[in-house]
Amino acid sequence: MQKKALIVGISGVIGRALAEQLMHEGWAVSGLSRGRAAVPEGCTGLTADLMDAAAVREALQAVQPDALFFSVWARQENEQANIRVNSAMVRHVIEALGNRLQGKHVALVTGLKHYLGPFEAYGKGVVPVTPFREEQGRQPVDNFYYAQEDELFAGAEKYAYRWSVHRPHSIVGYAVGNAMNMGQTLAVYATLCRENGWPFIFPGSAAQWNGVSDVTSASLLAEQLAWAAESPAAANEDFNAVNGDVFRWSWLWPRLAAYFGVQWQGYATQINPLEGRMQDADEAWKAIASRYDLCESDINKLVSWWHTDADLGRPMEAFTDMSKSRKAGFTGYCSTLDAFTQLFDRLKQEKVIPDTV
Repeated sequence: MQKKALIVGISGVIGRALAEQLMHEGWAVSGLSRGRAAVPEGCTGLTADLMDAAAVREALQAVQPDALFFSVWARQENEQANIRVNSAMVRHVIEALGNRLQGKHVALVTGLKHYLGPFEAYGKGVVPVTPFREEQGRQPVDNFYYAQEDELFAGAEKYAYRWSVHRPHSIVGYAVGNAMNMGQTLAVYATLCRENGWPFIFPGSAAQWNGVSDVTSASLLAEQLAWAAESPAAANEDFNAVNGDVFRWSWLWPRLAAYFGVQWQGYATQINPLEGRMQDADEAWKAIASRYDLCESDINKLVSWWHTDADLGRPMEAFTDMSKSRKAGFTGYCSTLDAFTQLFDRLKQEKVIPDTV
């Protein structure tokens, strides 16, 4: 019998990569989303407002998944609202499926804010020693990741499914219409710099420029999620999910600049956030999109300046240990430089950014 997967948040950068991975492995894939972007080719699309429990029940009434994957969140005005909204989305799906989840697998994707705290709490508390390890547990702060986990755990107690939690770092992957993607944001930024003669200025902190870091390829995370859905060693466990190499932005930034043929500037004496410098980029991008006949002229559907600023502006070093995953049997690896350049190549192929080579 063909295995069936349900991905909540299938149109996002993680959901899209996961759908492609599962279909490659022979799964039948359905995706639940708000319907703002197309689901990957070959998937069955289901649409519902995840905050509407009745709408979720109706959308999922005929769904019988062997594995359920959550890769969804909606940014709110503060962490209390984040907790309320993002935990409800998880709860509504679990309750809608109910006993159909018995004996199945449910996976939740969160991230390194599990260790760092939410954006508004960055640098305000004691940060665990790097590399972050799963055994370090939760920070004593409000965090919607913890609320989502609690819904996952409560559902497991009620409906007897096995679970896994996956904690990626900054995601590098392809998904038009999903702007919370550092790789795509940097590609658009570098294109603006090249086309307008601007310097490619590192927007982040001294700690990020000089410290050790890592990131997560969406395809690598998809491999880990697919593995966990079937591996007995992954049952009821939490796992970090990063590429497996480490780097310093002082090493990577010049190499990203070389790909685009732009002059770069590193960290000097202060942070140079993109959000403040890119206020007038909308019209500049429309001109570029028209010049090269690109697929998307609305820059706001391609980038999230604030999100990349938050990732690169952290006042502390952030990278993770993958020993737990390795010992459990997941040995996936991805070169970070390759992850970026392969994404940039795909963005050119899909006419998201111009191919001027």
